[in-house]
Amino acid sequence: MSIVQTIVKKLENLPLEKQQEVLNFVELLHLNSGADTDVSEEDETPESVLTKAAQFIGCLEGPADLSTNKNYLEGYGRS
Repeated sequence: MSIVQTIVKKLENLPLEKQQEVLNFVELLHLNSGADTDVSEEDETPESVLTKAAQFIGCLEGPADLSTNKNYLEGYGRS
């Protein structure tokens, strides 16, 4: 199964409201990638991705950070 098929399958299992939030987030990422940009950079005040994505923060469930799984920290700081 391709990554696109996996993403679509997982997206279909989400409630409609969450699907729309994810699609809005993907659109935001696409717009920030610079693809198909019609607005000149001179006309816009620079904004961080954090500012633009603020409405999506916390819309998905999961651990607050990777330190909740100590395996991610194993060997950290060792040369």
